[in-house]
Amino acid sequence: MAMTDSTVHPALWPAPYATGAVEATVTVPGSKSVTNRALVLAALAAEPGWLRRPLRSRDTLLMSAALQAMGVGIEETVSSSTTGGAGEAWRVIPSGLHGPATVDVGNAGTVMRFLPPVAALADGPIRFDGDPRSYERPLGGVIGALRTLGARIDDDDRGALPMTVHGGGALDGGPVRIDASSSSQFVSALLLSAPRFNQGVEVRHVGGRLPSMPHIRMTVDMLRAVGAQVDEPETGGEPDVWRVSHSALLGRDLTIEPDLSNAQPFLAAALVTGGRVTIPDWPERTTQPGDALREIFTQMGGSCELTTTPDGTALVFTGSGRIHGIDVDLGEVGELTPGIAAVAALADSPSTLRGVAHLRLHETDRLAALTKEINELGGDVTETEDGLHIRPRPLHGGVFHTYDDHRMATAGSIIGLAVKDVQIENVATTAKTLPDFPRMWSEMLGA
Repeated sequence: MAMTDSTVHPALWPAPYATGAVEATVTVPGSKSVTNRALVLAALAAEPGWLRRPLRSRDTLLMSAALQAMGVGIEETVSSSTTGGAGEAWRVIPSGLHGPATVDVGNAGTVMRFLPPVAALADGPIRFDGDPRSYERPLGGVIGALRTLGARIDDDDRGALPMTVHGGGALDGGPVRIDASSSSQFVSALLLSAPRFNQGVEVRHVGGRLPSMPHIRMTVDMLRAVGAQVDEPETGGEPDVWRVSHSALLGRDLTIEPDLSNAQPFLAAALVTGGRVTIPDWPERTTQPGDALREIFTQMGGSCELTTTPDGTALVFTGSGRIHGIDVDLGEVGELTPGIAAVAALADSPSTLRGVAHLRLHETDRLAALTKEINELGGDVTETEDGLHIRPRPLHGGVFHTYDDHRMATAGSIIGLAVKDVQIENVATTAKTLPDFPRMWSEMLGA
């Protein structure tokens, strides 16, 4: 199908405007959340392991570089694809973790939160630094918990980056109380390294509602897959308490699932244009939050079907030509909020998105950013205590700012399908988790 052209500006990307229904098959690269968890677990294993079809993006390359700086061997077999094609694999070779080293976290929550516990197991100082926004993101929960477990950390009492973890080669571990209401990554960070703690760990969440539970379930499943013993609330354990025993971890040969959250803009394109998009390799069972899109986007007017192909399963999503508003609690799947908000701004009735107050502490304040950017295109969005209320209005073109947030860039692109002359500022920020997004988007539209 064709797209309309728009004037090119060096700092702006003209979001393609759809002139008809999208009909496309889109191969989505590997999951960032799975790739970075798999890298940490492989680095802590007792034997080498393989990661196949990993995501190559800014966040995963930062994780890889950080582990290598601490002494882990990572050998890459790179295919012609830049997004983790079938021929790509990383061999992870554990070794004695050591400093001195410097870790650049960029603005990656998984790197800044998952690696301080790893650094506490290293022999020597590991300094953590990153992008300016990383200094503003909550890290105090991890820092305080590690100190309780026996780590020595110099953060000048900021509870944030930059900081230095003075690794002693081991960590006592044991029970710890933590308020993870601002990020489930605080819990995952402690669980991932816990098998290497001398006493394992008992993590007890003591704050308000714990967001993004699917990501904690992902951490638990992946720990069990490499031989860890985990007791958790989901399997009859005490509410908001996770226990991991001290043990050796196995090196495994793991194929990374496609990133289902990164499939969101492409599924949204089918919904917005009344078209059909197929995503190959959609897993039948997964802990990824993006799997919730099947239900959410169906409620908003589409339909979906998991089909069996010679290569596995695929998701076929079809838009009906109408978009309905939705009242939905996104507390467990907060990362989907920007894309859902973009679709809701194009709906035929109002929407209320709830349970996502923690998004104010993500790559940017996503609630404020979505409100400002949609409203500047003519929308009517208001912030609530824990989310957004969206009243659809006729939208017009303009600049959609991203605040160096990859999900803001894809949200603006969704709106641009239905609204002429939307220009995305810094679309390159999508490289954080979805390399080559502009090309994939244009190819989906047949350009």
